[in-house]
Amino acid sequence: MGNFFVDLWESIFTPGTTPTLVKATHGSFVLLILSLLFLIWNALNIHTVMLLIIALCLWGTLTWFISEVAKLKKEGKLKTDKELKEEAEAKESKKEQ
Repeated sequence: MGNFFVDLWESIFTPGTTPTLVKATHGSFVLLILSLLFLIWNALNIHTVMLLIIALCLWGTLTWFISEVAKLKKEGKLKTDKELKEEAEAKESKKEQ
């Protein structure tokens, strides 16, 4: 379990998403959903119901975005920062000539 937290800490300094970061994101959303369901069960309130709906929509949207980024990586259409910087420098050198 300690290795998970080390990987999570290192993922902060890694560009893009890492499997550990995705697991932590899903885990935090599960805990959020469970706590909102507990609040709804104990004291039915329209505000907590709306918060639950918002949290579910956000979780779904984030899951979709992560899958789209993974699909782009797999297809090779996602460029790294280094590649983008090299392209910008190449365009700049063409303008100077």
